[in-house]
Amino acid sequence: MESSENESVSVREVHANGSRVVTSEIEAKLDEGNIQEAESALREGLSLNFEMFEFCPTVTFKTSTGSKGSLGKLEYQRGNVEAALRVFDGIDLQAAIQRLQPSFSDKAQVKKGRTRAESPSSVSQHAASLVLEAIYLKAKSLQKLGKYTEAASDCKSILDAVEKIFYQGIPDIQVDNKLQEIVSHAVELLPELWKQAGGYDEAISAYRRALLSQWNLDNDCCARIQKSFVVFLLYSGVEASPPSLAVQIEGAYVPKNNLEEAILLLMILIRKFCLGKAEWDPSVMEHLTFALSVCSQTSILAKQFEDLMPGVYHRIDRWNSLALCLSGAGQNDSALNLLRKSLHKHERPDDLTSLLLAARICSEDPYLAAEGVGHAQKAISNAHGLKEHLKGVALRMLGLCLGKQAKVASSDFERSRLQSKALESLEEAIRLERNNSDLIFELAVQYAEHRNLTAALRSVRHFFNETGGSILKAWILLALILSAQQKYLEAEVVTDAALDQTARWEQGPLLRLKAKLKISQSRPMDAIETYRYLLALVQAQKKSFGSFRMSSKDAEICLQKARELKEYSSAVFCLKDGQSQEALNAAINSVLIEPNYVPSKILMGALVQKIEPKALPAARSMLSDALRVEPTNRKAWYYLGLVHKQDGRMADAADCFQAAYMLEESDPIESFSAIL
Repeated sequence: MESSENESVSVREVHANGSRVVTSEIEAKLDEGNIQEAESALREGLSLNFEMFEFCPTVTFKTSTGSKGSLGKLEYQRGNVEAALRVFDGIDLQAAIQRLQPSFSDKAQVKKGRTRAESPSSVSQHAASLVLEAIYLKAKSLQKLGKYTEAASDCKSILDAVEKIFYQGIPDIQVDNKLQEIVSHAVELLPELWKQAGGYDEAISAYRRALLSQWNLDNDCCARIQKSFVVFLLYSGVEASPPSLAVQIEGAYVPKNNLEEAILLLMILIRKFCLGKAEWDPSVMEHLTFALSVCSQTSILAKQFEDLMPGVYHRIDRWNSLALCLSGAGQNDSALNLLRKSLHKHERPDDLTSLLLAARICSEDPYLAAEGVGHAQKAISNAHGLKEHLKGVALRMLGLCLGKQAKVASSDFERSRLQSKALESLEEAIRLERNNSDLIFELAVQYAEHRNLTAALRSVRHFFNETGGSILKAWILLALILSAQQKYLEAEVVTDAALDQTARWEQGPLLRLKAKLKISQSRPMDAIETYRYLLALVQAQKKSFGSFRMSSKDAEICLQKARELKEYSSAVFCLKDGQSQEALNAAINSVLIEPNYVPSKILMGALVQKIEPKALPAARSMLSDALRVEPTNRKAWYYLGLVHKQDGRMADAADCFQAAYMLEESDPIESFSAIL
């Protein structure tokens, strides 16, 4: 190598058997994929007999690390992995690192008049790149041969060596491109090798080391590693331990589990996309959607969709995604408004997914049910071809919307017609989706509300077969159906079985149900004991442990506590007893707060009939309105019969009393509609 004051040329040579060859020429040919030309150059320059090398590996060649690296690279690119591995095995990494390390550790200034290309650091970086590339290709060779643990060990040694050479981290400038490329490849490869070797804890450590150490990775490489780590955290089934204390910064957020760490990485990735530091990858939003949906944080997901730059998603796709997120967060009004925009005649009026989601939202509100029916019918007409499998879902939505619409029907005839159509739609849907557990349960509730208890019981058993008895509401529905059949002992057995399989903090509805069953069997003391346990459970949930003692004024105390917890609850107003006028005022307040609360309407009608005999038309109107909302309420029929009797309409009174008697024979201890 020769140098002058104005110009310097750095030439890397390999000497063997008295021959000399310039390695940069061979490396250039290899990088360009000209394997045959590189092989010819090596043969001509070093006069090596490759056949002898292949069949007589005991022959010793006095070649340098650079020549062995070039030979190994040549064999690797030709696909001769085993031959390449034999070449790489002859490289002493530790000795090479020890020779390289001092030149990087010394912080001597570059002499005046010498360019950067001549600096010792530049020459040492090239030497390091030769050694590390050889070890990297050796690791790749071992990977292809299925020796993943050995490959991971060699790949790790590359990173250990780099940390020894650049003990303060790889600097942003004056780093050989080839060296940086090798380091980046090794950092990205190491966790993949550990995963293939089954060393999942080592893979997690490798991922964290890649992201926390100073490797001077470019943004795209770092993004690939982050995404790969996210996929591993979310879907591998391996629970990652928290990061070690050595890498934790005081006051910084430390993820507690896989899900939190994955969400943190995904948000960092999205931030990079928004700042233009990495190329957009739509799968990142898909992974974030999954992660935030699992932890019921769809409102945060909606914020992420809103923060994305315009043009990343089509505006209609963004509206639909936002609507789904907001619906999951309980913001149905905002979600429905977005869907209405998406389904406008100038946008995508026939989008099946949007129609189904809009119908689902409308099915939860009786006053939106009519709109939901239109969306569901349109979805049914569009469910053909590749989307025909969604026809069952559309029929299910239609049945639910019709059932809700029936609750606000203006006449008995209209209500009966809508209820019949709702059942027909659900039955047609179940023929298309026989194993849809949610559909089976909804059909069971519809049967129960129509007092078709045999069909309801059959559907509940089908639901149990599909879910294995793991759903709490199925146990409650089964107990209610049995109570409607006057089988209180069997219903209590079902409740006890459900209590055995339910976590303590979820036993509240079952305990309330059990207490009512005991009251139905004329066992008030047992019911009080169950209510005592229920109240103790509520206290425990509020972390107010201690003894709970019942007094002679239990009812008044409980009512007062309920008022304090929910002062304006319609249910609380309905419970008020004592002076008739005071109770009537409370019932009126209850109806003003919640107009469709049936117990309040019944109480108003009964009190008006009792206090003001001249106001019988008002009482009749209130009770009829209660029956419009809940036509199977036996108390409403009974008090309506009293009103007709007091008004002298004996035939109408007899019909009402007969209806109340028939409903009493199939009346559950709690309303079926409360389950949905």
